Amino acid sequence: MKVGFVGAGRMGQPMVRRLVAGGHEVQVAGRSDSVLAGLLADGATPVASVKAVAAGADAVMVCVFSDEQVWEVARGEGLLEAMEPGSVLVLHTTGSPSTARKLAELAAPRRVAVVDATVSGGPDEIAAGEITVFVGGDQAAVDRVRHILGCYAEPLLHVGGTGSGQVVKLLNNALFAANVALVGETARVAVDLGIAEQDLLKSLRHGSSDSRALGMIERIGSSEIFANTVGEFLGKDVAAVRRVASDLGADLGVLRDVLDSPAGISVLGAALIASPVHQN
Repeated sequence: MKVGFVGAGRMGQPMVRRLVAGGHEVQVAGRSDSVLAGLLADGATPVASVKAVAAGADAVMVCVFSDEQVWEVARGEGLLEAMEPGSVLVLHTTGSPSTARKLAELAAPRRVAVVDATVSGGPDEIAAGEITVFVGGDQAAVDRVRHILGCYAEPLLHVGGTGSGQVVKLLNNALFAANVALVGETARVAVDLGIAEQDLLKSLRHGSSDSRALGMIERIGSSEIFANTVGEFLGKDVAAVRRVASDLGADLGVLRDVLDSPAGISVLGAALIASPVHQN
C-alpha cells in the first residue's frame, strides 16, 4: 500500500523504517534534511510538502508532538484537503480526543476516515515491532489500516470509536504517573526507615507490588532520576487527561489525589501545577 508519513522524529523514524520493511511505499515529509536523507537510504520517498505526502496514499500517518501541531498539519498545511477519497488519516499524536473527533467530522464529507492510534512505549519497541497501540475509530476504517499499523504495532487494541484511543492512552499515562509517584514515596519512607533505595527497588521487583513502572525505575536505580527523565512527557499527557475529565464532568477520584500529592507534583512539576485539573 502507499502510505504518507508526517512527523519522522524520534518515534516516527523507526515507524517509517518498519513500514518500508513491511513492503509499503512510504512518502515522508519532514524538516530535517539529514533525517530525510537517512530515510531515503532506507527506502522511503521524501516529498516537498505535507500536501505531497497525501498524493495517492491509502493512509497518512501523523506523528507530531501536540494537538496544535496536528491542526497545523491537517488544516494549516492542507493535509486533509489533499487526502484521497476513501483514505484514512491515522493520528499517532497523544492529545485531546476532541481533536480526533473534530477532524473526523471535517473529513467525513471528503470520504476520509480518521483513526486515532496512540502508542505506549518507545523507539526501541517500535523498531522491534512490539509497540502497544490503542486505536479509536470506525471498525471498517480500523480494518483498512490494521495491516499498515501491524508493521510496528503488537498488540493493536481497538478500544472504541474515534477519540477512544486518546482516552485510553491519557488514562494509561495518568495511572503510570501515579505509579511513579507512589514508588517515589515508598522509596522515601524506606530511606527514613534505614533501607537504601536501590535495595528496596530490587527487592520489590520480586514482590506482589511489582509493576512496569517499578521495573523501569529499578533499572535506573533512582525514582527521582526517573521522574526527572519522564516528567515533561507525562506532564503534558496528565494535563490533557485533566482537561478532558473536566470537560466531560468525570471525576478522577483517588487518581487525582495521588497526582495532586507532593509525590505527584515531584514527578509532574510545573506541568501539573499549571494544568486546569482540580475538580469540584
